[in-house]
Amino acid sequence: MRRLLRASMFAIALVGIGISPASQAQTLPPLKSISVYGQQIRFLEAGTGPDLVLVHGLGSSATMDWGKVIPELAQHYHVIAMDQLGFGSSEKPLIAYGIQTWVDMLDGFLKAKHITHFILAGESLGGWIAGLYVVEAAQDSSMAMPSRLVLSDAAGHRSLVEHELPLFGLVSFSGIRTGLRSLFYNKALITDDLVKATFQTRMAEGAQYTQESFARNANAPDTFLDNRMTAIQIPTLVIWGQNDQVIPLSDGHDFAAHIPNAHLVIIPHSGHAPGIERPEEFLNAVTPFLASH
Repeated sequence: MRRLLRASMFAIALVGIGISPASQAQTLPPLKSISVYGQQIRFLEAGTGPDLVLVHGLGSSATMDWGKVIPELAQHYHVIAMDQLGFGSSEKPLIAYGIQTWVDMLDGFLKAKHITHFILAGESLGGWIAGLYVVEAAQDSSMAMPSRLVLSDAAGHRSLVEHELPLFGLVSFSGIRTGLRSLFYNKALITDDLVKATFQTRMAEGAQYTQESFARNANAPDTFLDNRMTAIQIPTLVIWGQNDQVIPLSDGHDFAAHIPNAHLVIIPHSGHAPGIERPEEFLNAVTPFLASH
């Protein structure tokens, strides 16, 4: 049962890891577009200052994962948050998706945007991608190395996918409600309006193929971070929801214990997405880390 609960990281794809972007869109700039390896990638860009690149999680988008914290971060940073290939408003080619796919696309996006000096942050699946990107950048001089790294409730441990992953079921009100209950600590957030809005978003975005393809390709052994964390030599902040039912807090402790110069901040009364559920506490943890030198 515990292993099944850990694997439920991938069930977030049923709900899109976040709140409907309708209210957030009023305070966020319109999405821009750029071609990366022939694919149109949509992204948010806001603010001025040092470059801060944000990577969203599975079945999500830049607006869903980061929409609540981008306005504050953009007061001090040039924030860039892309919809990853296969998700959100970016193109969704019918390919075999894997972690390495998104790491390579992140590298291509940075090159296309001429971003060479930046801070990198990833949430959930995005944390796995960001962590692996840093590991590979340490070995490949053609990849720009970020100055700092933020991992929020990050995937990347083999134990999450050591057994066959369940394929995703039909998008339905009941399925979305169940997924939201595993995502949020505060169940009062799960209103009928949220369920309906999330259902509408899931119907419109067309990312189901991406998620099911990834479920079939998630076991690539050279992408796990378990034995590669020591290669992450840049200052790293690990943020974790204390009540995360998707990826256990023990994974957060493991990241903090094995990444040199890593620091763990636990957000109380938060589930898997503190940037969505507890944005003020999330910003209180991130802001001083980003500002430190």
